[in-house]
Amino acid sequence: MATERQRELRRRRTRRKKLRKLRARLAEARTKEERARIREKMRRISPWAPLPEE
Repeated sequence: MATERQRELRRRRTRRKKLRKLRARLAEARTKEERARIREKMRRISPWAPLPEE
């Protein structure tokens, strides 16, 4: 059974991995709508993470 601290660290690692993937997708996004959708998903996953500038 994982301790609360281990669960917290796992959530944090997963969140960072997702954000890395979304930042890569954002860099490749072409349309403004696609960029907005990815940015909104990033904001939902981690509200305090800095978003790349437009």
